[in-house]
Amino acid sequence: MTVFQDDCSKMELPLIPSIPLTVTDQMGRRVAVPFPPQRIVSLVPSQTELLFDLGLGEKVVGLTKFCIHPADARTKATVVGGTKNFDFEKIAALKPDLILGNKEENYQIGIEQLAADYPVWLSDISTLPESLDMIRRVGFIAGAKDKAAALADEIDASFSQLAFPAAAVSVAYFIWKKPYMVAATGTFIDDLLHRSGFTNAFAGLARYPEVSAEQLAAAAPQRIFLSSEPYPFGEKHLAEFQQLCPSAQVEIVDGELFSWYGSRLRESAAYFIQLRLQ
Repeated sequence: MTVFQDDCSKMELPLIPSIPLTVTDQMGRRVAVPFPPQRIVSLVPSQTELLFDLGLGEKVVGLTKFCIHPADARTKATVVGGTKNFDFEKIAALKPDLILGNKEENYQIGIEQLAADYPVWLSDISTLPESLDMIRRVGFIAGAKDKAAALADEIDASFSQLAFPAAAVSVAYFIWKKPYMVAATGTFIDDLLHRSGFTNAFAGLARYPEVSAEQLAAAAPQRIFLSSEPYPFGEKHLAEFQQLCPSAQVEIVDGELFSWYGSRLRESAAYFIQLRLQ
């Protein structure tokens, strides 16, 4: 994947409100955005939270039903459907001057339909550096350049302090139950696992494959992480996986700290340190 690096630190922002600003998104698309945008629709939960944490919550007029952070976000903006089923009439009524989406979390046909009428900026993230790049770019185009840069630097510094253990522990990271699905190579979760000192028990597979009970037993992970999202794994599921891998340490993990690639990453490195000690 090619990530287009706009050097936001050296770009001069327009001084006149609503002047068109042409930027490159993480898909390499050129997008003309009125600067500063005043009516933002965010179609990605982690990017919604980022906007609020950058002090841009008042500009967020639309979001998805999965945008649960901050807790009152959905009372301050209009819910425009889910991440993969947009309510186009509601979005049109909001008259957005910027829509923020993501290649993986949103659906191509819906994004293309929106892009025909509105400026749509897309992120494409599978590594920590790409998430930091997104934070800086979103802050730049939304009018919070300095806050975004400081946030990205803070997150980067927290991860740089992670010390690798002498021997990495193999982990199977489950995101779904029926069928069993794991996060494998090429995912943001996989990148964070490696940065935290773990190895992925399913590194030989790509993206989010289905796996069988037999494949799990053959992989023989030392630990099994059951993510709290997107499937809501809970304590009631521990025994099932313990039976499949009796020698593994099975536990519930905070999926948001492994998969949300916005401001929530401020908490991730410290969480991973504690996770390694368990």
